[in-house]
Amino acid sequence: MSDADPAPEETDGYTTRAGGAAIGARLRRLSERIDRDANRLYAETGTAFEQRWFGVVNLLNLQGAMSVGELAAQLGVSHATVSQVRNALAKAGLVNWEGDRSNPRLRRLSLSPEGRATAQRLEPLWRALSETAIALNEEAEDAVGALDRLDRAVQRLSLYDRVKQKLGEG
Repeated sequence: MSDADPAPEETDGYTTRAGGAAIGARLRRLSERIDRDANRLYAETGTAFEQRWFGVVNLLNLQGAMSVGELAAQLGVSHATVSQVRNALAKAGLVNWEGDRSNPRLRRLSLSPEGRATAQRLEPLWRALSETAIALNEEAEDAVGALDRLDRAVQRLSLYDRVKQKLGEG
């Protein structure tokens, strides 16, 4: 199966039947499905771009140069995740690194001229993706609200700590 081929639908498979016990698998499945569809749209525009790059490129496009740490904090992901995206974007020629004048050890990431042109070219698609995501959230009766509640619950007490308590080790 190629990346462009849709994955088989799982409407009554293991993760669906497992309910809350398979929440991580369900979130991964949904994320993969969304990323796959977005990547198909990028491919159809003839633009070499991956959905996983969107947050970094969009922030750099909107806010200018940022460090990997700043990007990670704003996106709510790990430094390692942003570093991987940075490396892929650099390989694609979409970003540059530059030293920070106030802190020579800090390197800031910015869009290259090709990165800025790519962002500009993709803005109509990003707008359509955003509008579609808003409509999907409405259709799903505020899935984002449910994700916010789940995020807060995991912030209050991590999955790790919850399992340790269940095992009598916490």
